[in-house]
Amino acid sequence: MKRLLLLVIPIFIYADSLKELIDFAKTKNDLVVSKTLSEISKAKELEARESSYYPTLDVGAYYQRSDDRSPMQPGDTYSGFAKVGVDIYDGGKKSSLVNQAKSELKSATYEKGDMQKSVVLNIVQDFFTIKSLNDTLDAKNEAKKYLQAQLERVEKFYEADVATKDEVDRIQASYDTNIYEMESIKFQILSLKKSLELSVGKSVEDLDDSKFMIPSESGYELAENLKALIAQKEAVVSSARAIDSSYYPQIRVEDSYSLYEYDRTDASHPKGAENQNKLMLTFNMRLYDNGVMDKSKEAVMINSEALNSQISYKTKEQKMLFELANARIQTSQIKIQSATSAQKAANSAFKVIEEKYNVGIVDYVVYLDALTSKTVADALYKTSLNDLEVAYAMYYYYEGKNVEEYIQ
Repeated sequence: MKRLLLLVIPIFIYADSLKELIDFAKTKNDLVVSKTLSEISKAKELEARESSYYPTLDVGAYYQRSDDRSPMQPGDTYSGFAKVGVDIYDGGKKSSLVNQAKSELKSATYEKGDMQKSVVLNIVQDFFTIKSLNDTLDAKNEAKKYLQAQLERVEKFYEADVATKDEVDRIQASYDTNIYEMESIKFQILSLKKSLELSVGKSVEDLDDSKFMIPSESGYELAENLKALIAQKEAVVSSARAIDSSYYPQIRVEDSYSLYEYDRTDASHPKGAENQNKLMLTFNMRLYDNGVMDKSKEAVMINSEALNSQISYKTKEQKMLFELANARIQTSQIKIQSATSAQKAANSAFKVIEEKYNVGIVDYVVYLDALTSKTVADALYKTSLNDLEVAYAMYYYYEGKNVEEYIQ
């Protein structure tokens, strides 16, 4: 029986670590899966474009019937043929389309990476916000125990005509308000857990303790969304080159071999050749189209300029957000120092005031104020520690790094 309990208990006390949640989300999150499928689609498009360099092979057949036969023409003709062809020169259209497909694949890969990093940051924020709310709930729960004990004590004093009704009511009001706030916090925790489960792609119960490495200057990298925009611009430029190729000569060679059979033949309508090999070289060049291709290229290049503006904005935005993330760390560290001092002072003051209240030196108003200060200070201290971890994650995110690689 004891062995069975030892096997069962870990199931109930298991807590998800931040890294485990992130690793699961990187393959199971629906938005990440969508971007992964888009990347696979672009890879297939690239394979199709690269295959266009190879010769084409076609086979076919036809049947022709002439009810009013012309002289020297059989009434029925059956034919089967095979044709192989290859483009000798296309003005660089195929290479431009291949380059376009490569850039689109790069963009899709970066977009998937950006989605993964965004999901990771959301998970980190929800993870530590839940932990902060749990810590606040713990502080409120501790305050509840103090209030409940004092309420029972004061009610006994009131029954013995030692305490007044307003003292009982005041402590009762503080007790009920604390319960109200606890229920509000529980709902916030539930809401954030649902949000976390949506991001991760599975149910989440308890959260383990997780921390980030302290950042060091390791080099600033472009964000994935910025890389995606740059790749999109490259794809647009390649598309413009493909349009340009329409004004260059198009040279193609084809060789076809056909087999023939005939019916309804006679001296005036003899059979034709039983087989035929035909080699054909074609040359085509567009001389005039009223500027269709020029205008199409112009539209594409305007789109390229639009992407340039987005790239410029996103570059400045990432730099700004990175600087703010660095400042957030410094602010969080200062807040921790203040919260530590406040917690120490509030707990010390509450201990003294509780003793004085129990012997009747101070009234219930002073006691409740001290308890409130202690509860707030305890919650702020834990919250400030969690805020620092979020600040570290945001620093790594806007530095262009993979956040999960810096979890201890």
